[in-house]
Amino acid sequence: MEIPIPKLKAIIRYFCTNTNSVFLGKVKLMKLFYFLDFLHVKKYGTPITYDDYINLEHGPIPSKILNLVNSVVDNEEDAILSDTISIERPDGTIMQRIKCIKNFSDEDKRFFSEREMSILEEVCARFGNKTTKATENASHEEAPWRLTKETEDIPYTLAAQDDDCLVTEQDIKLLTELI
Repeated sequence: MEIPIPKLKAIIRYFCTNTNSVFLGKVKLMKLFYFLDFLHVKKYGTPITYDDYINLEHGPIPSKILNLVNSVVDNEEDAILSDTISIERPDGTIMQRIKCIKNFSDEDKRFFSEREMSILEEVCARFGNKTTKATENASHEEAPWRLTKETEDIPYTLAAQDDDCLVTEQDIKLLTELI
């Protein structure tokens, strides 16, 4: 299953609207997606985006979403997300800051269930004012990142290895295969 592009854009707008823009770069955005998906898995057994996560040095990243964000860097005019974000590089940094074209709106809420909205809220409450490094460090404490090696795929079932997971590995496997 793939996430519909309008829903993906709404998630990005939610993150842009509900996090401190000073800290919202590309790396942090990828970690916010990780926590969105894996917190939803830990509570309900399924991710929201169904993206494929990879273990990289700075933590887990959603591969397809990263490619879509990178396309804004590479070719802003033709990128799928060009109507949603722009990327700026603050002077003297290597950061690629995410700038939203428009804020999350009531119309965007239609893409989400109550459960999904609660997870979006939880992720932003937890990491909205945190630095990229603090968010990255939190992702490194998670079993899915710890139990995989760099460049390996991160299966959603590894979420069951964290103490805060409310569903079993078997349930996660079954639910993610069904949908």
